[in-house]
Amino acid sequence: MTTFFTDPKFTIETERLILRPPQVSDFSALEEMAKDKETMRFIGGVSEPAMTWRTHAMLTGHWALRGYGFFSVIERESGNWMGRVGPWNPHLWPEPEVGWTITRPYWNQGFAREAAMASINWTFEHLGWEQVTHMIDPANTPSQALARSLGSKPLREIDELPGFGKMKIVIWGQTRKQWQENFGDT
Repeated sequence: MTTFFTDPKFTIETERLILRPPQVSDFSALEEMAKDKETMRFIGGVSEPAMTWRTHAMLTGHWALRGYGFFSVIERESGNWMGRVGPWNPHLWPEPEVGWTITRPYWNQGFAREAAMASINWTFEHLGWEQVTHMIDPANTPSQALARSLGSKPLREIDELPGFGKMKIVIWGQTRKQWQENFGDT
């Protein structure tokens, strides 16, 4: 039986990356990422293994419930799990998002941008979204820089993000038309 976990239309390949739905085998790398204070600083903080497992199950379940979700980002050359990037729409969020988290060993090498671009293309093409957004903490300047490099701009601020509680978040984003003007059919 083919599911989104095995169907090739749910796998994206770029020059250096493979983006695919999460698998149980990704957990140990996710667990290591969840222990890194700097990586987790803007997405809820470090997490102990049982909570990390729940997060992994939630991200996998998002695929089952919505038919899409964060992709596991795999480095083609090594086969290493590098993080997660993709579209998701948690319950009660202000709107669907394309988000990203890449593990620290892969920072500042263009991997997050490469994965985010592929994911945004996939989102517009396969999900038919007319806009993508990114929920970014105002102090998270690296994510702001990535959003800006993708052509997104600050749209509005909110004071609470369900699941994270009271906190200031800037919603960045752009329309499908703006994406196509900036990047065409990439």
